[in-house]
Amino acid sequence: MPVQSTSGSSVRVPLRALVAALGLAALALHPGSALADIFTYTDADGTVHFSNRAAGDGRFKLYIKGDGRRPGARAGVAPVAPSDKSLERFSRYDTWIRQAATLYQIPEELVRAVIKCESDYDPRAVSPVGAQGLMQLMPETALRMQVRDPFDARENIFGGTRYLRILANLFNGDLDLTIAGYNAGEGAVMRYGGIPPYEETQAYVTRVRTYYARYRTTRDTTVASIEP
Repeated sequence: MPVQSTSGSSVRVPLRALVAALGLAALALHPGSALADIFTYTDADGTVHFSNRAAGDGRFKLYIKGDGRRPGARAGVAPVAPSDKSLERFSRYDTWIRQAATLYQIPEELVRAVIKCESDYDPRAVSPVGAQGLMQLMPETALRMQVRDPFDARENIFGGTRYLRILANLFNGDLDLTIAGYNAGEGAVMRYGGIPPYEETQAYVTRVRTYYARYRTTRDTTVASIEP
């Protein structure tokens, strides 16, 4: 499913790739990511074009609305920092992680790396912008991923892994773009034609990749999960 950068910071996605992504759920907007406006049109050969600016000929229509800025804490949100320090937490969700990874064809090690970096395996965690649970789903994203209770560990894992599958489909399996999209939102990745120039997102990609490698090379998930 090729995704290619083109002029004007636009991305061309074959229609079959977009349908595959949308077949799981509507494209979700990730928590903590205000997006730039994204415009789209479909040409005669069925290729869907995305751009961060509308063309003068009127073909592009608004697809995602946003202001392109990274928001801070949300009003009304009571953050809950990860506080579970038990070593057992690193293996507590093994069955559900394996099931979700198998169902959505996402590497189990990647799911674990995202959980580690998002919540440190604490299902009660809430971020300053309102992301909730093990894989830190925003209420809007949880709804799109059909998660009724984001604090239910099983539901959260399946919802977060489903979102990873959507991102992987959209970005043709590119690991870095998939990870960046999970943190900054797919609209931001399309707007910049790659990893957005957000310090948080760039650090997030590096951190998730580090743990992904650790989980792939260390059989003991508890050892792999402990901060190096």
